[in-house]
Amino acid sequence: MTLRSFLPTTLIAIGAITLATSTQAAPLKIDTTKSTVGATFKQLNVPVDAKFKKFTAAIDFDPAKPANGKASVDIDVASFDLGEAEYNQEVQKKEWFNAAQFPKATFVASSIKPSAGAPAGTKFDVAGKLTIKGKSTDVSFPLAVKKEGNTQVFDGTLPIKRLTYNIGEGEWKDTGMVADEVSIKFHIVTTP
Repeated sequence: MTLRSFLPTTLIAIGAITLATSTQAAPLKIDTTKSTVGATFKQLNVPVDAKFKKFTAAIDFDPAKPANGKASVDIDVASFDLGEAEYNQEVQKKEWFNAAQFPKATFVASSIKPSAGAPAGTKFDVAGKLTIKGKSTDVSFPLAVKKEGNTQVFDGTLPIKRLTYNIGEGEWKDTGMVADEVSIKFHIVTTP
């Protein structure tokens, strides 16, 4: 074999391997019209539900091979909606999300494992890094996955403490008004 015939053959082989690899693990498409990310917390001991109107997610997941799964979520904190414009503006301030300096909250999964005792392919334990307001911590949470026709649905709740991320500074550190415990809830609907 000459160098002249070796080079094209090698390039064709590399191209074929790249194509095969890229088609084996295609990321899932997020259906943003059916997907939600929200937060529940207590204010004066009364539960408050809010949602993030803008977020993106990248999920590459096969329930049969969870260890190979990848997931990340970017949340636009300025899209936090408490249901009233005045409150929405307040939580963007430096004391709360400081959206001008930290416009995104992110989660990146580092491991996805089947939950012990759960039926195969339905429940998983997810660990990763959560970054809010410039502060990153290791977090973990249970994840439920179900198939509905051609779609996969991912549901989970991630409990956090807001003060860990400096959400509510100054006078707002007092947890008598707004509790420290917050549950980030997500419902992500994907298609192949």
